Amino acid sequence: MSALPLSGIKILDLTRVLAGPLSAQMLGDLGAEVIKIERPGTGDDARAFGPPYLSDPEGKANNNNSFYLCANRNKKSVTVNIAKPEGQAIIRELAKDADVFMENYKVGDLKRYGLDYETIKAINPGIIYCSVTGFGQTGPYAPRAGYDAILQAMGGLMSVTGHIDGEPGEGPMKVGPSIVDYMTGMNASIGILSALYHRDANGGQGQHIDVCLFDTVIASLSHWLQIYLVNGKTPPRRGTWGNGGMPAGVFRCADGELMLVVGNDGQFQRTCAVLGEPELANDKRFIKNNDRVVHGKEIMAIFAGLFLKQPVAYWLEKLEEAGVPSGPINNFEQVFSDPHVQSRGMRVKVNHPFQPDLSLVRNALTLSETPIKDYRAPPLLGEHTQEVLGGKLGYDAGKIEQLKQQGII
Repeated sequence: MSALPLSGIKILDLTRVLAGPLSAQMLGDLGAEVIKIERPGTGDDARAFGPPYLSDPEGKANNNNSFYLCANRNKKSVTVNIAKPEGQAIIRELAKDADVFMENYKVGDLKRYGLDYETIKAINPGIIYCSVTGFGQTGPYAPRAGYDAILQAMGGLMSVTGHIDGEPGEGPMKVGPSIVDYMTGMNASIGILSALYHRDANGGQGQHIDVCLFDTVIASLSHWLQIYLVNGKTPPRRGTWGNGGMPAGVFRCADGELMLVVGNDGQFQRTCAVLGEPELANDKRFIKNNDRVVHGKEIMAIFAGLFLKQPVAYWLEKLEEAGVPSGPINNFEQVFSDPHVQSRGMRVKVNHPFQPDLSLVRNALTLSETPIKDYRAPPLLGEHTQEVLGGKLGYDAGKIEQLKQQGII
């Protein structure tokens, strides 16, 4: 097995909460050495976004909660107080031989500490400096803090998410998980990898990467936003209706619900046959997909009545046999009980000091020559402070103890 793709890459990670830490975790999974800088005493803000927390073997309160655990594996935690000059000096020393510097502070905050891009670039011209913010480094909203839900609202995602107008519960709705944070983390990773390739393969220089949640959520609206750019009209909320093939959506069955997506005319014909109404495929309102989009409410209402006649398992079996895309509405327990999910190994176990068989979700990448197999538990707060300061910066035990007493680490 070859070394992991990013073996030898050193990352100094000053990000907190979710988007930045998810990006750094992705790079750590791919083999980069990630040194996570946290505040002494409290650490990453995400450590307070609980419960649930892991159970300390000694029964003590701790800061290892699910929010933190999901985004911080394969990292080393070092506590440094960057508000103090001595802490700032430690960060600059660590940055001298780093390949990547990641931060998600408000625009201008790190300049006060001498940790901004221009200062770090002066001591390490090849540095890739990635700033992750809510609204970017420029523009009237740049000084604002940004959280996922706010950006879902401002970026237009909530305007096209939710029940169809006229239905109970109509109105804008937030997507359940922090999806904008996740997408922003992926964009940050892509930007960093691109900048590394430019520097190392194309003979380029280091550079500053500006990634923000606002840009990300707008770009993510893809064909929905393109509709507006073409005809000037915001698409209506569609509830669970699909975005292309029709009919598509959640249908209630005799004992539960399923999700159906009829992607083309052939699938529509086969679905009608499965539902016992093959003549529907010849109805002039429904022959072509564009026809079914125009008459969406009509075909959805007809299908709704037909699906009520049998249980979910019956329909899923018949639709599978007919080659029509469909699936159950799984909760998380059902997701991890699914034989396909189990075969793909989506749950991985790590040895955490509080729980030797802690479950995490594996990285979604599957690489044939450089598989990701090394999953190290998200670190305890400051777990690697002595190792990094002693091993990388050559601090002796006396100096490390002095920094502790001064509240620097």
